[in-house]
Amino acid sequence: MSHSFPELPYAYNALEPYIDAQTMEVHYSKHHRTYFDKFMAAIAGTEYENTSLETLFANVSERPPAIRNNGGGYYNHTLYWECMSPNGGGEPEGELAQAINETFGSFDQFQDAFTQAAINTFGSGFVWLVVANGELKIVSTSNQDNPLMDVCSVNGTPILALDVWEHAYYLSYRNRRPDYIQAWWNVVDWPSVANHFQRAQ
Repeated sequence: MSHSFPELPYAYNALEPYIDAQTMEVHYSKHHRTYFDKFMAAIAGTEYENTSLETLFANVSERPPAIRNNGGGYYNHTLYWECMSPNGGGEPEGELAQAINETFGSFDQFQDAFTQAAINTFGSGFVWLVVANGELKIVSTSNQDNPLMDVCSVNGTPILALDVWEHAYYLSYRNRRPDYIQAWWNVVDWPSVANHFQRAQ
């Protein structure tokens, strides 16, 4: 099992005006890269060197904090990038849309619930849409934790990730997290989320 730093799927300015190029460059090349490099340093020469992230996360409470924090930062940002696209926005279709409607009542109700979870996440963290025991759930985690980790109150497979750390939005939105979240819906890549949904089932 080898770990690699993923290429950003689009140019730094591709998500403008919703997420600015400078934020994207710093977020990806500095923050995400640092998490990856520190994660690789934490597992180098250890029994965890060839272990998958999913296996490490399943018992992360028993692992060194550097693996939890940096492995989480590495994984979380990778999914975050994958869930966005210059051609994003709108609503999901097909089985994912049906599952959202069945679980939350409508896409609008899901969007409102997810938005409120993101607004109300205290401090730094992520908000997720996960498949847990065959059902969709909205989960909020602190710092670089995620629902694959045994330290989380709800475990499941993430299919959509929103980063609500201030470094994800502060240059454009300052402390206006709700404005960032509202803008983010315009770049959500629903076909990518649907692919994650299919694999999670």
